[in-house]
Amino acid sequence: MLGLPTHVTACLFDLDGVLTQTALVHNAAWKLTFDEFLEKWSAQHGQEFVPFDSGADYHQYVDGRQRADGVRTFLASRGITLPEGTPDDGPDLQTVNGVGNRKNLLVLQKIKEGAVQVYDGSVTYLKAARDAGLRRAVVSASANCKDVLEAAGIADLIEVRVDGITAREQNLPGKPAPDTFLLAAQQLGVPPENCAVYEDALAGVAAGHAGKFGITIGVDRVGQTQALLDNGADIVVTDLSELLTR
Repeated sequence: MLGLPTHVTACLFDLDGVLTQTALVHNAAWKLTFDEFLEKWSAQHGQEFVPFDSGADYHQYVDGRQRADGVRTFLASRGITLPEGTPDDGPDLQTVNGVGNRKNLLVLQKIKEGAVQVYDGSVTYLKAARDAGLRRAVVSASANCKDVLEAAGIADLIEVRVDGITAREQNLPGKPAPDTFLLAAQQLGVPPENCAVYEDALAGVAAGHAGKFGITIGVDRVGQTQALLDNGADIVVTDLSELLTR
């Protein structure tokens, strides 16, 4: 059914890059945020400015991770350690939370401007999953998940939402740890082995593999099929609609 093993009765979808095209918005926001930060940091420390790479840096260090984890992981790759600060830090502060809040402001601005678009094949698949009686959850590292679902017009197709706000409130580690996916399965009342995970991020498929879910499906939007397989995807498609014909 829907390209899934017969024992799978629930679908756990990542949001950005799987259901919606907001991964492009996030990538652009990280690029602007990190380049602004790195330019200031380089000038302050007498170092060469090396800009953020929207390809390699984004997919290796940021994509799929909670916002603060993305800041820490990328900056660590440049040998930079910042104080944590607090969630209320201003967007100009050189703290983990400050840098993350700067990026979030840019994303919220793009959402308000109408930048949220869906993948048509994913919406078709979501509706088919609903019609087939499969349970449906979204598991996203984004704190803006609810706004994006509503802006995309697909909130009514989702039963459970586990997002960056949930993770912070319940002190759950983000992807590549499987905890957020496991919570979504628990809230649906479905054992992990009966759930399918759908992810476009390397950290996300690693989380699906670590959680021992029924199947982890990689969604390759950027030409990283082998990397998705290497990180734990059982199969890889370029669009969810491909699963409807399997």
